[in-house]
Amino acid sequence: MSRLDDTALDQIFRISRSHPEFEDRPVAQDVLEELTALALLGPTAFNQQPLRLVFIQTPEGKARLEPALSSGNRAKTMAAPVSVLVCADTDFTRHLPEVFPLSDVRGYYTDPAVREGSARTNALLQAGMLIAAARSLGLGVGPMAGFDRAKAKAALVDDPAWEPLFLMNLGWFKANPDNARLPRLSFDQAARIV
Repeated sequence: MSRLDDTALDQIFRISRSHPEFEDRPVAQDVLEELTALALLGPTAFNQQPLRLVFIQTPEGKARLEPALSSGNRAKTMAAPVSVLVCADTDFTRHLPEVFPLSDVRGYYTDPAVREGSARTNALLQAGMLIAAARSLGLGVGPMAGFDRAKAKAALVDDPAWEPLFLMNLGWFKANPDNARLPRLSFDQAARIV
C-alpha cells in the first residue's frame, strides 16, 4: 500500500470542514449504497459491524425528524439533501455467526452493559470511516449532537436495538471561503510517545 497523494489528503482531511450547507442537488441511492459499503469496511472487534444508518431525505422523513432538532440545527438540517441518523445496533450479536464465522464469540457479550458499550465503541469507529468515505466520494458532512435522540428514534427507527449516536447532514461539497479552519492542537498538546 502506498501513501495517498496530497490532493487526496487535502480532500479527506485538510480542506474538508463540517459543512452547514451543500450544493442544491440530490444524493442518489447508489452513492448512499457505496458510502455505506465503504463505512462498513472499517475495523471492529470480531468484525461485529454495529453501525446502522437511517438516511433521511424525503420530505416526509424530514418532517418526522424536525421535532427532534434543536433550534440551532433546524434550518440547516431541513435544507440538507440528506440527514443521516447514525446508530449503534446493540443487538449486533445476532449477526456474529454470519460476519465472524471463525468461532462463536457471542458469549463475550452476554452482559448487556458490555454488549452496549462494544456496540457504541465499534459503531463510532465505523462512523469515523463514514465521514472519511463521504469526503472521499466528494460529499460534505456536518455531524452534530444537537437533537433529541429519543424523539428521533421514536420517529425514524423501526428496530428497538438501534440506538442513535449522532446526526449528520450530508450533501455534495459546497466551497465556502468564509468557513476557515479553526485552530487545531499541536502534536505535544494532543499526543504522547511513551
